[in-house]
This record gives sequence, structure tokens and C-alpha cells, in this order.
Amino acid sequence: MFMRKKALLVGINIKSNQEDIAYSMEELENLAAACGIKSVGQLTQKLERVNQSHYVGTGKLQELESMLLEQEVDVIIFDDELSPMQIRNLESRLDCEVIDRTTLILDIFAERAKTRESQLQVELAKLRYKLPRLIGSRESLGRQGGGSGLKNRGAGETKLELDRRKIEEKITKLNNELEKIVKQRNIQRKKRVKNESKVVSLVGYTNAGKSTTMNAVLEENMNEADKKVFEKNMLFATLETSVRRINTGHNKEFLLTDTVGFINKLPHHLVKAFRSTLEEVTEADLLVHVIDYSNPNHEQQKTLTNEILNEIGIENTPVIYVYNKADLAPRAYPAVEGNNVYLSASNRIGINELIEVIVKHVFQDDVTSELLIPYTEGQIVSYFNNNAQVLLEEYEEEGIRLIVECKVEDAEKFKHYLKENSVKK
Repeated sequence: MFMRKKALLVGINIKSNQEDIAYSMEELENLAAACGIKSVGQLTQKLERVNQSHYVGTGKLQELESMLLEQEVDVIIFDDELSPMQIRNLESRLDCEVIDRTTLILDIFAERAKTRESQLQVELAKLRYKLPRLIGSRESLGRQGGGSGLKNRGAGETKLELDRRKIEEKITKLNNELEKIVKQRNIQRKKRVKNESKVVSLVGYTNAGKSTTMNAVLEENMNEADKKVFEKNMLFATLETSVRRINTGHNKEFLLTDTVGFINKLPHHLVKAFRSTLEEVTEADLLVHVIDYSNPNHEQQKTLTNEILNEIGIENTPVIYVYNKADLAPRAYPAVEGNNVYLSASNRIGINELIEVIVKHVFQDDVTSELLIPYTEGQIVSYFNNNAQVLLEEYEEEGIRLIVECKVEDAEKFKHYLKENSVKK
């Protein structure tokens, strides 16, 4: 693959954990590669806190200057979000383009966005990131003028104010357009609640295999096989929320949603912009947390995903942990251990086990009822055949005897047909 630029990667080890910084730098290198940038060197430093002016300390800054002299580098990429002042100081000192992890993630999101909603969300995040960083290049901005009044201001300051106003106006326009889409999404969500549809949301780290898992589940429901979602072995392959209806048989249906994956140091601009998409997760009845079991850092990815879920207000929703790519790890599969499912979504092994665990969770409140329906109320028998699992249907002298597994609401609605003491979990 042709790499357009060469870069030096720079990171800070705050927690003095060598494994953490090594993993973070590896991830930064992958993010850079996804943007067509090749890493030609790395520099890390142990610090108690990030240097407010130059991110790294004076000694490491000199070391960075030496590295720049030794090899051709187009850009320096830092493993955290830099402040406007840090970018300005670093570019002035190093005389080289400086970008941060946030910029890489925003660029990848911009390239992957396909629907109008995700494009609006990414553009909004990029503008919010750019607004406080309108520092301009040292060459193009005029000297800042002193005094009060527009006439006494330099050309640079005037240009900054114009640029700032344009961005603020653009943000307002994008917010308004996105709000219309959010209202439509809320209408769709209310319909699901009205229809009492159970919602199961796939969550997890980027490239853990959420979309592959969704497609594997769809294949088990042959009528949905033509509604597969996009899947590919790359970072942030999915940005759009996909919703599919899964019929497991016996009138037990649920909605399965697939949405954007998470990553370490996910920019808050993106979290804010994708709030409407993430709301799909906050209102789910069950979360299916997909984990790349073959990744040596999968426990860190699991922890980071849980931290982000907590940040967006998800604390008490039941969770199933799906350890995907078990075929690439030394682990027997398929296997179910409590709320942990070990499978290989790409090989379609363990999918039935996953569906069984999902059904057990989302329909755990269903009750078994024995009813005696008069022959004159045949429509009630039809209702249960269409909306519940009929375990037994017998014709007796007084009417039709049914034993059904149904929703609590249905058992309550038709309780006057119940045989005494017939309702049980």
C-alpha cells in the first residue's frame, strides 16, 4: 500500500505502565496507517503529567529535534489531544506539521461516513475541534494590531474573527439539520416501545467483530440474510446504526442494533456529535459486548468500552460478553459460561448458542399460563398463536385449553380465562 506521508509518533506514559504505553502507541500507529501515514519512528516519555506548553519535556523535545534531522519526516503525531497552544509551540519549535490522535480519528470517521446523519455528525465534531484552534499559519496571518476598534486590528485578527464566525454559523446549521434526523429517530424508537419490541444492542471496541456477529445472526434467520450490514477488517468500518428484526421462532422476536465502535481516548467531540446514535444503546434491553478474544489487549479494550458506556449513562443494563475470534485463540469453542459466550462469528460457529443466551435474557420475564378459551372466542386463540409460544392446544367440552408462554401483559389482559394457580415463571 502506498503511504503518502512519513511520521514520528510521540506519546506520554503517565501511569508508568510500559504495557499500556506500548499498546497505545501501537494503536496510534494503526490509526496513522488507516490515514495513509507510515510511522518511521517513535518517542515516549514517562511523566507525572503532560507538559502544558510542549506536551513533552525539554530533554525529549531536543531528542525529537535530533530525530527530525536524522530522517525525512512529513508530520509528527502525538498520542493525545493537543491544546491550541501546544500545537502552536510545537510547530514553531520543530518547524514541522503537528497533529494529534483526535485528528486521526476524525479523519478516519470522515472517510468512513456514508449516510447523511453520520456525515453531519463527523463534520460537526471536526468543526467543534477546529474552532478553538483557529491560530492560522505564522506566514499568512498579519501582525495582531493593538488598541480598540476594528480599524486598529491587524489583518490576521480580522481573518480569525471572520473564520470563527463562519464556523459558528456552520455549527448552528449542522445542529439544526441533525436535530431533524434525531426527531425522526425518536419517532422510530417510540414505535418500538409501543410495539413492545425488545432491543438488543451490539457494543464493543472498534474492529472487534460486531458487524460480523450481526451478519452471522442474520444468516440464522434466512429471511433476513439479504439485509446484511457492511463488515470489513478495519478500524471504524461501521459508523451508521443498523437495526434488524430477529425472529428466533415460537413468536419470539427482538431488534438487533449495530453501531459505532469505541477506541481509547475517543474524542469527546465525537461522543457529543454521535449522541443520537449512542442513545440506541442507552435504551436497549440487553447489551451484547463483542470482544476480540484473539487480541492480546482484549481485557484493556473490554475495560475501556465499559468506561465509555458508563460515561454515556449506561450502568444497569444487562450485558452478555461475546468473546469473538476464539478460533484465533487457544480456547475451546463454542462454549457458554454464564453470561460469557465464546465463538467465531466469521466461521459461523457458536451463533446458535449466542441466540439462545440472548433469548434467555430478553424473554426471562415471560410467564407460562394455562387458559380455557370459550369456542366463541376463537380470535383469542389466534392472538396467542401469533404472539406467544403455544405449548399445548386441546379441545375440551367447555372450550379450547391452551398452555402458553407469553408476556406478563398478555397474561394479565386475559387473566379471566386463566385456570386457577396456572401462572408461573
